[in-house]
Amino acid sequence: MSIKVQRLANVLLKEISSILMLEIKDKDIKFVTITHVELSSDLSYAKVYCTILDDEKKDKCIHDLNGAKGFIRNELIKRKIEMRKIPELTFIYDESIEYGNKIEKIIEKIHDEK
Repeated sequence: MSIKVQRLANVLLKEISSILMLEIKDKDIKFVTITHVELSSDLSYAKVYCTILDDEKKDKCIHDLNGAKGFIRNELIKRKIEMRKIPELTFIYDESIEYGNKIEKIIEKIHDEK
């Protein structure tokens, strides 16, 4: 990934997080944490990885986020990000934190057995 693409991904991460915190009215979506943004090399698509505090609501939140992606894109346009075209957004649940917690529990279990 080039430095420019990485910089723009970081800008998108910051701005999308701000939009979710300040502009979205749905209470469930307000507690979503954006962990990573992956931009395509031509900057036309962005995968937005996120985590949710309440695991029971993760499917609903991802569905709601993908339903609100048009609103979020319009808010990004209003914020005048240094991009010619705002990419199409796709929200994906980030399982890396969950996976890390699982590995940590396994390691703790191994240490407790010794």
